[in-house]
Amino acid sequence: MKRLYKLMMMVALMATNGVAITAQAQATDASARIREVLPADVAAHVLATIANARTRELPAQSLENRVLKFAARGVPPKDIERAIDEQADRMIRGRNLLEQARSRTPTGDEIDAAAEALRKGVDREKIGDFAKAAPSGRSLAVPLYVIGSLIDRGLLSNDALERVRDRLQARASDADLEQMAATQPPKEAPGQAKKSGETGREVAETKHPGSSGGSAGNGSPGGGPPTTVPANGGKRATPNPHKPAKPPGKKP
Repeated sequence: MKRLYKLMMMVALMATNGVAITAQAQATDASARIREVLPADVAAHVLATIANARTRELPAQSLENRVLKFAARGVPPKDIERAIDEQADRMIRGRNLLEQARSRTPTGDEIDAAAEALRKGVDREKIGDFAKAAPSGRSLAVPLYVIGSLIDRGLLSNDALERVRDRLQARASDADLEQMAATQPPKEAPGQAKKSGETGREVAETKHPGSSGGSAGNGSPGGGPPTTVPANGGKRATPNPHKPAKPPGKKP
């Protein structure tokens, strides 16, 4: 019996060490890509912010993916630096809100989702009230992401929050919430609107934006960059002089 127990402990320890080694390798790979796509001074600042987030047990890989996504879109480096600083601060505030509202430690997914809700203008007190009213033990990652998706599609933040809260109280599943977001008419004109199925995919892709395996991943193998990041590691594409420039979008 003692031998069996020792064997089980050894297997558990090996599995834990394997996860830690994989996570470290992923972080090292992301750091290398960030240094490739950003100027040295900006990369140093961004990587310091990410390292600080990791020591504070925040979903640091989500920040790494965010950097690469913005770089792939051609966002100016200084704007990326500012956006990562602000998102890391929102993660801290989001975690504090969830910890105060519930009796358990929030997951990386929930922290990242709360940060996204704050970024999209949801009042911090209302996020706390939302978390308190949610069914006990229910993950808030997808519900909070869906709130952000509904805001993107034209709902006011309070209306989006209330709609998701009502569905949670009715014991709606994550799939039900995603479907609700997918069928919400977009705010764009009909000729510019996304197909409803795209919204469902967006929610699915952002369920785990930081790492694979459920802590804060983007669902990609090994917790790599989001699907919006091209295979060139986030390097800017050469602009086509014959293609008209797109109008500037909202800040990252």
